[in-house]
Amino acid sequence: MFIYLCKKIAIPGNVRLRCISWNKDQGFIACGGEDGLLKVLKLETQTDEAKIKGLAAPSNLSVNQTLEGHSGSVQVVTWNEQYQKLTTSDQNGLIIVWMLYKGAWYEEMINNRNKSVVRSMSWNADGQKICIVYEDGAVIVGSVDGNRIWGKDLKGTHLCHVAWSSDSKVLLFGMANGEIHIYDNQGNFIVKMKLSCLVNLTGAFSIAGIHWYHGTEGYIEPDCPCLAVCYDNGRCQIMRDENDQNPVLIDTGMSIVCIQWNHCGSVLAVAGSLKATSQEKDVNIVQFYTPFGEWGYCSNTVVYAYTRPDRPEYCVVFWDTKNNEKYVKYVKSLISITTYGDFCVLATKADENQPQYVLVLCNSIGTPLDPKYIDIGPLFVTMTKTHVIAASKEAFYIWQYRVAKKLTAMEINQVARTRKESRERIYHIDDASSGSADGRLDYSRAIEGTRDPICAITASDKILLVARESGMIQRYSLPSVSIVQKYTLNCRAYQLSLNCNSSRVAVIDLSGVLTFFDLDARVVDSTGQQVIGEQLKLERKDVWDMKWAKDNPDLFAMMEKTRMYVFRNLDPEEPIQTSGYICNFEDLEIKSVLLDEILKNPEHPNKDYILNFEIRSLRDSRALIEKVGIEESSQFIEDNPHPRLWRLLAEAALQKLDLQTAEQAFVRCKDYQGIKFVKRLGNLQSKSMKQAEVAAYFSRFEEAERMYLDMDRRDLAIGLRIKLGDWFRVLQLLKTGSGDSDDALLEQAHNAIGDYFADRQKWLNAVQYYVQGRNQERLAECYYMLEDYQGLENLANSLPENNKLLPDIAYMFVRVGMCEQAVSAFLKCNRPKDAVDTCVHLNQWNKAVELAKNHNMKEIGSLLARYASHLLEKNKILDAIELYRKANYFFEAAKLMFKIADEESKKRTKPLRVKKLYVLSALLIEQCHEQMQNAQRGRVKEKSSETASALAGLLEEDVLSSTNRFADNAWRGAEAYHFFILAQRQLYKGSVDAALKTALHLQDYEDIIPAVEIYSLLALCACANRAFDICSKAFVKLESLETLRPEQRQQYEDLALEIFTRHSSKYNKKSDLDDVLESSGDGKLPICVATGDPILEYRFWMCSVCKHCMKAKEASNYNFCPLCHSTI
Repeated sequence: MFIYLCKKIAIPGNVRLRCISWNKDQGFIACGGEDGLLKVLKLETQTDEAKIKGLAAPSNLSVNQTLEGHSGSVQVVTWNEQYQKLTTSDQNGLIIVWMLYKGAWYEEMINNRNKSVVRSMSWNADGQKICIVYEDGAVIVGSVDGNRIWGKDLKGTHLCHVAWSSDSKVLLFGMANGEIHIYDNQGNFIVKMKLSCLVNLTGAFSIAGIHWYHGTEGYIEPDCPCLAVCYDNGRCQIMRDENDQNPVLIDTGMSIVCIQWNHCGSVLAVAGSLKATSQEKDVNIVQFYTPFGEWGYCSNTVVYAYTRPDRPEYCVVFWDTKNNEKYVKYVKSLISITTYGDFCVLATKADENQPQYVLVLCNSIGTPLDPKYIDIGPLFVTMTKTHVIAASKEAFYIWQYRVAKKLTAMEINQVARTRKESRERIYHIDDASSGSADGRLDYSRAIEGTRDPICAITASDKILLVARESGMIQRYSLPSVSIVQKYTLNCRAYQLSLNCNSSRVAVIDLSGVLTFFDLDARVVDSTGQQVIGEQLKLERKDVWDMKWAKDNPDLFAMMEKTRMYVFRNLDPEEPIQTSGYICNFEDLEIKSVLLDEILKNPEHPNKDYILNFEIRSLRDSRALIEKVGIEESSQFIEDNPHPRLWRLLAEAALQKLDLQTAEQAFVRCKDYQGIKFVKRLGNLQSKSMKQAEVAAYFSRFEEAERMYLDMDRRDLAIGLRIKLGDWFRVLQLLKTGSGDSDDALLEQAHNAIGDYFADRQKWLNAVQYYVQGRNQERLAECYYMLEDYQGLENLANSLPENNKLLPDIAYMFVRVGMCEQAVSAFLKCNRPKDAVDTCVHLNQWNKAVELAKNHNMKEIGSLLARYASHLLEKNKILDAIELYRKANYFFEAAKLMFKIADEESKKRTKPLRVKKLYVLSALLIEQCHEQMQNAQRGRVKEKSSETASALAGLLEEDVLSSTNRFADNAWRGAEAYHFFILAQRQLYKGSVDAALKTALHLQDYEDIIPAVEIYSLLALCACANRAFDICSKAFVKLESLETLRPEQRQQYEDLALEIFTRHSSKYNKKSDLDDVLESSGDGKLPICVATGDPILEYRFWMCSVCKHCMKAKEASNYNFCPLCHSTI
């Protein structure tokens, strides 16, 4: 940020001005004065066609309009930037609202209360409401369309200021006696503001200004101060909100007239007057208060920070100007940006609640490399290639940073040993440091106060300079940090800068005056004593930036107003008109950046805002070479030597093939590559070949290629394009040539172009070139990125066995869950174990077991068991069943399924669900039987005896059945619940006879269904069927059950008594039930699973899965088996 007087605008007739206001959005300036004077001015804005881009402070007015309507002195002007309106008021109380129409301002509304004078007006943040306060205490709030919202008369008060809060919920009223009252937006009094800046103050004072920044351009940090209150006696307080108990207090030391925040709330300007010491009259001054305005330049990267309304953090942009790429980082509570070489240090506050700060070392793309937490506020930060120095007002902290990529292995080990030894040190400014041993990290000493605070610091590889407010500069040696010398200046430094050999320091003071101090000069003072250090005579005013040349201690560039001056030995060259901030000065070239232009649209920096200037000696040398010749120019450069000038001469000599002069010039500028190039040129016989090589050297590649082709040296043209990495042109040259093209070179070109597309993630284009280049490895990667798994499979199939690419392709299939293809690839490269591991990983256990058996791998069983036990520990029984089933361990799966079915049956909830579980269990047992028989058939395939095979299978099944009660009759549980459900369905349907027959079968399943439920159902069906003899037997069985509680047994007895006192238990339907009773017990007759009847016919249907029967006439009514639900 730089401020200087650039233009005075004269008011006609020397009319005195009373008020002024700037529309920050559109750039209009409104000023009001005596005799009804009201003018709207606008400085012309720079257009894209301007000759000098980014030039600050244009001098011409594009708008100069006098607004007529006031007769008295205009005292208040305020802008509504959202709706482009101007509101003004004069000493008579007349208020006029002006509107913009076709580039001119016209009167829109008039209001006059005719009772008092308007003291202040303020629009709220969104421009919807205006609050007007009168001297007599009247307050009016109106809308933007001119309607009155509310009014209030604050009796007994004299109002002079008003301000809205950013959320439009609070109004601040400043009183003539200096008090500030807080009201809500409906005019209700809340509280008086606590004014800490007026403590222990006597005498008369009044409010000079109240300004509340509304956050329209974002905040510089979360919860930052945005409300400023200033008094005419110079006291100010800056607050976070109207109730801030810990405001920032400032004593400006001057008589304040007005205050104003800038457009983004980062700078507060305080204007007023100060009585000069040497003059009797007052001097008008403006003071600016801000800790912000950060930018830096490192390794072709411009680093700058700005705020966004939608984010609480600072947005820090690392803009690579060479490649025009930007990297954005969001940083909370940013304090400053400091750069050097390839690195950058961001100083931030660690936490709002703790007084701790962080120095973050970053590279040129914003990647954090090393953070350091410190307990002093880094008000001033500088860095060298080895040290970062941060200073508060009382102390300075030194951190010796190292970046591992630039160290050897031996140095890295040394760093590890001495990491905590003297890497970080801290010194109080009043202490006389004698060496590195003094600087322990003693923060208790560092926070002690000083009478002479630090105001600026700078450092080089050799020395550190610390400036103090009294004008003293303390010089310390680096890296020992021992105090060497103290110098005294005539000013308070604001910015220090050392030249490249640390012999001179440039000082810019608070007023923008640039002076120079020679640190090593020995002079005799007025007392006759010899002193070290001399103030040089050069002095420049209105300076806001300067930069020493990196390669010449006597050369520097400085910015004075809107001009850049280059000085050599304190003699200036002619100025260059620009407003750029100087980034870099070396090789007689100055690079500057138009930061003001960039920050207009910080998200899209433009390379047009980077400017390069050549200094006069470089321009003169170039002109001499062009106009006079090489020999004469050589003498001029001899008199004004610089490596850049010798390089310029060498290049000019090369252009003219003056190899001797070129070699001598390359020697003078120590360019070894240039010397070798000249030697190589000398060995060439053809002049045209030399010219082609020179054209290539100067990056005129099209011209060089054309020369090669004209000489019929296509090979050299191809070689040139290969060096440049222009493989598209290489391919073009290979195809267009008349001779045979090299197949290896063609493949290389195709692969390089494939790499080009792959790097840009254009995988489809890359595939085309990799196919032609026969690059199977990159083809596989492209197919994978394109998710073209068919192409990947085809590639794997086309590869020979044991190809080194097959495992990589297999793992690609594994990552996307394609088990079969992955296994195929693993087997093709003879890695069966990886194939099995893949099956296990993808839960294809049946395939895993099959592979393990085929390749005689023993560990699959233990792995399966371990995984199953892991699932069972987590109570994932169904997952374990699925695991066993997929691995063809049907018997283990069936055991777990039977266990679930048994547990579910004990809950007595849903019989149908229990039946399904038993059916699943039985189906698994059937699969187990089938698996065993198939295995036995496979074992005796060579033998002709099928009997032996069947017998072996039966023997194995016998062993199986002895281990589990369900193995011999797996369908028993399913049968029990099938008949249990069937009987109840028949009963509810009214088929009581069929229900009784079905219920009678349940007597064989007491081990599965509780007896109380079986005989209760049987008694109910018998009673409904009037088979009271069976009912009687059922009641007898129920009453004899030991599992019944006494009260249940008594209930059964009472019910039996009631039934059998009415009906005889002798009556029965024996003839109807004989067949059923015969089929019970030993099960001589098969039972129809559809009806529950015994099957007496010779023709019946049998299920191929569960082997249960159904009457032939019933089978035609079903599509599925009633028991196991397999298809008929």
